[in-house]
This record gives sequence, C-alpha cells and structure tokens, in this order.
Amino acid sequence: MKLYYSAGACSLSPHIVARELGLPLQLEKVDTQAKRTASGQDFWQINPKGYVPALELDDGERLTEGPAIVQYLADLKPEKGLAPANGTLARYRLQEMLGYINSELHKTYSPLFKKDTPEQTRAERKEYLRKRYALIEDILAKQTWLLGDHFTVADAYLFTVTNWARHVDLDLSEFKALNAFQQRVAARPAVLAAMQEEGLIKRSDAA
Repeated sequence: MKLYYSAGACSLSPHIVARELGLPLQLEKVDTQAKRTASGQDFWQINPKGYVPALELDDGERLTEGPAIVQYLADLKPEKGLAPANGTLARYRLQEMLGYINSELHKTYSPLFKKDTPEQTRAERKEYLRKRYALIEDILAKQTWLLGDHFTVADAYLFTVTNWARHVDLDLSEFKALNAFQQRVAARPAVLAAMQEEGLIKRSDAA
C-alpha cells in the first residue's frame, strides 16, 4: 500500500495507524500547493479532490478521506483493537467521534492556515474550537482514551489535528486533560516513528 501524505497534515493520522498495526506502507510526499508528488506525478490524477490523504491499495484502488482510511486499515488487523467490530454500538461510537473531529475540529482549523483570513474570522474560529474542545476535555478527564481504556484510530486523529494548535497560535493550555492526552500519544513508539519519518521531530528529540 502507498500513502500519499504531506508532513504533519491530516495524513499523519493514517500513517500513525499503519505503524500501530505494523502494516508495511510506502510513503509518497505531496506538495499540496503545487499538487505534485515527490516522484513528479500530477496529484489531481491520483486524487481528484486535490488533498491528502489518499491510500493506494495493492490492487490499484485508491481510498480517500482520513476517517474512511483509518477504519479500513484497522479492519485489516482487527485483533489489534484499533477499531471496534463492525455492527457493534462501539463501532458507531467510533464513527460518531471521527465525525465530530472531522467536522467540528479539523475543518474549523482550515481557515486559520490561510494568510488572507480576516482577524475577526480567526478570533471566531479559535473561540469555536475552544468550545468544541471543551467536550473532548470532559471525556478525557474521565478516561484515558476517547472511547475508554483502549487506544483507537480516533485518538490518532485527535492527536494529529490538535498538534495544529501551536501552528495557528491557538492557546489550549486551559485543557489539562487534553494536554496530558497529547503527551501520552506523542510518547507512543508508533507515533514517534511516524513523526520522525515525516521530519516533524528529530531522532534526538525522541530519545
């Protein structure tokens, strides 16, 4: 399988999941501005949506959208428990959380990365994010991971998008449980390996 990614983008989430599962994964970096891959391919031809992640399967099929990709990967090794079994209420709880992170957190960050976003819009988006993080804080104040006592693909996704806060000057210091969660995830060997491979941290930083 091949994952088309951009360093530190939402594609970090399936990268982490693949490493947690021990799945072999070829990486191809994408210049998301130029829409070209590191090997010179036109990324529009790979993913007509124009953004990462995109997962190319061994048979040539391609899967897009992070929440779908991480569930697909988790189902390749169900014994690892990164996603509850299909058809169970727990699986729908996972999808509920993935949907929340995707629509209420992930997409709210998007305008904060654009240089031409008005300051009033930035302030509104940051306040909106703090309100949405309050729900996450309440959950993590009561349990180690988003769905209970076991790390799942939802945790990888939350970790990935929350890492963006420091890049857009979003102060989340008030959320103690969330910050403790970020530290727990960052210390996981699979997460360290994925971040090192994407050049987000140096090997000496992880020592």
